[in-house]
Amino acid sequence: MRHVHFPAQRVASSALGSAVPARRLGDKARWYLPAAVSADFLGAAVPVGLVFSAAQQVRPFSCALAAAVAWTGVQALRRRYSARALGESRGVLPVVHDWLILIGVLAVARVVTDEATPRLSALGALLPALLITVACHKLTYRHLSAARREAQAVSRVLVVGEPDAAEDVIGHLAARTDHPYVVVGVVPVGAGALTSGVPVAARLDTGMPQAPNGDSAAVLGAVRSHNADLVLVAPGARIAGERLRRIAWALHDAGLELAVFPGLVEVSVKRLETLSAGGLAVLRVAPPVSRGVQTLLKSALDRVGAAAGLLLLSPFFLGIVLAIRFGSRGPAFYRQRRIGRDGVPFVMWKFRTMVVDADARKAELAGHNENDGLMFKMRRDPRVTRVGRLLRRTSMDELPQLVNVLTGEMSLVGPRPPLPEEVAKYDEVELRRLTVRPGMTGLWQISGRSDLSWDETIQLDLQYVDNWSFTSDVDVMGRTLRAVVDGRGAY
Repeated sequence: MRHVHFPAQRVASSALGSAVPARRLGDKARWYLPAAVSADFLGAAVPVGLVFSAAQQVRPFSCALAAAVAWTGVQALRRRYSARALGESRGVLPVVHDWLILIGVLAVARVVTDEATPRLSALGALLPALLITVACHKLTYRHLSAARREAQAVSRVLVVGEPDAAEDVIGHLAARTDHPYVVVGVVPVGAGALTSGVPVAARLDTGMPQAPNGDSAAVLGAVRSHNADLVLVAPGARIAGERLRRIAWALHDAGLELAVFPGLVEVSVKRLETLSAGGLAVLRVAPPVSRGVQTLLKSALDRVGAAAGLLLLSPFFLGIVLAIRFGSRGPAFYRQRRIGRDGVPFVMWKFRTMVVDADARKAELAGHNENDGLMFKMRRDPRVTRVGRLLRRTSMDELPQLVNVLTGEMSLVGPRPPLPEEVAKYDEVELRRLTVRPGMTGLWQISGRSDLSWDETIQLDLQYVDNWSFTSDVDVMGRTLRAVVDGRGAY
């Protein structure tokens, strides 16, 4: 079985546990909080004041102040200004949720105060607050992501567990930068080699220690010597039950945080539920969504969205067709056999971006493949026409796939539709990506497209398959526009 992993991007080093400490999670840039509060306050106050003044409302200043206080109040009650939340990725949908709460609060205030501004004008005045908050969040998120690539604004983690389990956790955290954790030390349980390069802060025996507080003293000493913020336990046969309970008591009595890694990877927290059974803490993992209201909503969005897109873009399609035909000989559309849901083949439509004999010339370019997996990708593919290069850069070549969406062969959001020769080489892990309809866009498009490695592409597709929801589809579609404008990985 091929293992899906990311290439290492953040590797813990002994320097992080020595004289030069990394900036802590609570040490995010000081401007995050005033920037967030100011953006929310002014983003609500200024547009409401201007619109209400133009509508000759008798109390425009008071209404603007009330809207600004209400918006910042909603954000504060939702803990959007806490140190843990500032700058973190939460997408557009949570902000929309907060904004809808604001609308509800102000609707009640409107009835109580008998405010008479037209409803549509009032709603339009509040829309900039939503957009400005999203923009501010994007700004802080990008700044925080850049800081974390330099091991700043992080939480220093001490990993405790059997050597193999601890190494797996360390490797997974080191391979990603979309989290605040940097491992500064490890406390292995029992003998065993460690190859990650993370300093061994202490080592616990395989059995229960003779001294009741032996484990606790060792772990607490490791926390202090490495200045750790969090102890992350990778449970196993040698570190569980009563032994783990005593370590938890010691850490909590010392005011330190404890987290337990349950062994699950790439499972959305929305699918997790904590239960108690006979004193045991049980983690229930809900199955992926495969039926019900959300699937009906997805189908409706696909069909309605595809029909509306084809109708509105038809004049634009005509311009692209003319540009392709004048730019090079051959048809304007390109049809290709792809594999859809449950392995069913279908014909996918695209605007032609290559010369007409591109497929015949693919074999002679095989040695120039820049992808490390089953896909063929070449940054400067000589088969691409001048018009085709522009279409690929802007992803406009994908627009005819709206026809595939309308006929139910594809979805607006889903994994990339693979070629038959790729599927023929799939293992059982990769075949799982075929359990849903392929999409015009997806996590792969908003995460780098052709710049991604094969393993990264598969990991993103499996993440989508296992954690899909209707709201996540809406969020991906919102983020796709930015990816298209950015153009990263489109070639």
